Amino acid sequence: MHSDAHDGDTAVDAGLLSPITVGHDRLVSDAAFAACLVTAEAALARAWAEVGIAPVAAADAIAEALLPAEAARPEEPDEGAEGLSTVVELAALTREAVAGGNPVIPLVGMLRGLVPEHARAWVHRGATSQDIMDTALMLMSVDAGVQVLTDLAEIVDALAVFAREHRDETAAARTLTQHAVPTTVGLRAANWARAVERATMRLDDILVELPAQLGGAGGTLASFAQLGGERAARALPGVFAELLGLAVPDAPWHTQRWPVTELGDALVQTIDALGKLATDVATLSRTEIGEFAEGTGGGSSAMPQKRNPTGSVLIRSAAIRAPQLGATLHAAAALAADERPDGAWHAEWQTLRELLRLALGAAAHAGTLVRGLRVDREAVRRNLGITRGLIVAERLNLELGPIIGSDRVKRIVAEAGSGGDLEALIRAEPGLGEIDAAALLDPADYTGLAAQFVDELADDDPEPTAEETP
Repeated sequence: MHSDAHDGDTAVDAGLLSPITVGHDRLVSDAAFAACLVTAEAALARAWAEVGIAPVAAADAIAEALLPAEAARPEEPDEGAEGLSTVVELAALTREAVAGGNPVIPLVGMLRGLVPEHARAWVHRGATSQDIMDTALMLMSVDAGVQVLTDLAEIVDALAVFAREHRDETAAARTLTQHAVPTTVGLRAANWARAVERATMRLDDILVELPAQLGGAGGTLASFAQLGGERAARALPGVFAELLGLAVPDAPWHTQRWPVTELGDALVQTIDALGKLATDVATLSRTEIGEFAEGTGGGSSAMPQKRNPTGSVLIRSAAIRAPQLGATLHAAAALAADERPDGAWHAEWQTLRELLRLALGAAAHAGTLVRGLRVDREAVRRNLGITRGLIVAERLNLELGPIIGSDRVKRIVAEAGSGGDLEALIRAEPGLGEIDAAALLDPADYTGLAAQFVDELADDDPEPTAEETP
C-alpha cells in the first residue's frame, strides 16, 4: 500500500508503536537534545571567559545569539518541544549530521554563522565533537531523570497510602503460581513501594554524579592548555560543568563510560520495579482472580465486555525492553576502543535516549495506575478460601507436627486436599482434642510480620526528591 503522506507526516517514531511513551517523551525529543547541544556550546564560551581567556563581550554575544529566551531549555512541563531550539533548523542539522557521523560538526558551522564576527572564534573553542555530545546527553538525562524522580516520589506516596488502607486485608500469597500462605494486600503494596523507593535512591544518586565532558581531541586537554595555559585548562572543565549544573569530571571520560552505564542501570532498575508492580496488577486483574482493577480499563475492538488492564500492559512492555537496552550500553562501554570510540559511542545515543523515554513513560503510567488502583475485597476473600483452609498447611505442620508427628499432619492435609473437611479432620484426630481448630485455620492469624512491614514503610524517612537534584 502506497502512502501519499507529505515529508512532515513521515517521522519514523512519533509514538504510534510505542504507546507507553506517547505524551511523556518531550524531554528527550530531538528538539530537546538539540537545545542541550546549543546550551553546552554557549556554556563552553562562557567558561572560557570565566577563566579569564575569552573576552567577556564575546561570551555575552554568543549567549545572546544562541540562548534567546524562547530557545532556552524549558522550565515548564507544558511547553512544546517545538520551542526548545529555535536557533538552528532541526531538519537541516539532522540531514547534515550524517556526513560526519554526529550533529556537532554541522552544528558548529551553523552556530558560528549566528554570532557576531568578533565572537566566532570562541564557539566550540578547543573542544571535540564528543565533548559537546556527551555533555548534551548528560544535560538531557538530568532533565528527564528529574521528571522521573518526581513521578516516582508520587508513586511511593500513593502506594504507602494504599498499603495502610489495606494493611490488615488478608489475601492469598502465591509462589510458583500456586497458593502458598496468607499475606496481606497491604504488604504486597508495601513491597512494591520499597522496590520503587530503592530505585529512586539509585537514580537520584547517579543523577547528581553525571559529569560534563571536556577533553579535547584525545582526552588530554592539549588544545585547552595550548590556548589558555595549564592553569586555565585545569580550571575550565570545572567551570564548564558548574555553569551547566553538572558534576565536575575527575578527568575526560571519552572511553570510560561509567556515567552512561550507571545511569542505564539505574533506569533499568526503575523500570524493573514498575514492571513488577504492573505484572502483579495484570495477574490479579485476570477474570478468574479479579482481586485488582485499574481505575480506567482499556476496551477491545472485538469483545465489548472486556476491561483490559492497559496501564499494566504498557508498563510491562517497557520492562521487557529495558534490560536489553541496558545490555547494549554495557556492550558499547566494553568496545569503546582507543581514545575515541569507533561506533560504540555512537551506539549509546539512541539506546540511552530510549531508556530515558521508557522510564518517563513507565513512571507516568505507573502513577496513574496506583492512584486509581481498586481492590475487590470479596474476590480477595473468595480466593483466600479456595483451598478450604489448606493455605495454612505450613502452620498446621509447625503446630501439630510436634504433637502428632509430621506424617499424621500430611495425611490430614492430603485427605482435606481430596475433598475432606479440614476442620472436622483436625477435630477428629486423636490427640488434638484441646486444639481450637477454627482459630488454627484462620488465615488472618498467620500473616507474620505483614502489618509491621506496612507500618515500617509509613515510618521510613522520605527519599530524595527532584528538588534536591541539581
